Amino acid sequence: MIRHKSLVPLSREHHDALLLAQLLKKEVPDYKGMPTQIQEKAAYALALYHSKLKQHFKNEEIMLGKVKDVHEEITKLTDDIFREHQLLTAAFLSLSKPDNTIDELNALGLALDEHIRKEERVLFPMIQQYCSEEILNSFDFNSL
Repeated sequence: MIRHKSLVPLSREHHDALLLAQLLKKEVPDYKGMPTQIQEKAAYALALYHSKLKQHFKNEEIMLGKVKDVHEEITKLTDDIFREHQLLTAAFLSLSKPDNTIDELNALGLALDEHIRKEERVLFPMIQQYCSEEILNSFDFNSL
């Protein structure tokens, strides 16, 4: 499905987050130029959370506030997305400890991957299907 122009900025940000998810998963080949050690990966993920993902979650939540009552399926999914943002935020913030494990990084990578795919494959298509053009055009991520 072609993404509505108003959702394209979020989808582009999802690409970087999916790369991070892959980096955090175990049994995935190392990426050239990316951290390879557990604590380096944890520090990289935490820095990316603070520099990009935290604002990304905020932008999504503002958007969800505009669409959550448009359709009952979107309302339910919105509740799930908010809850996942809270869990992901807690997982990212826990990376500041000095003794992260590969299993913790893997769990975060898997959760982040699943979350993004839910947004891309389920949430965004629903938003495009049920929301008016006026609502879709009200998403201005440059001014948030």
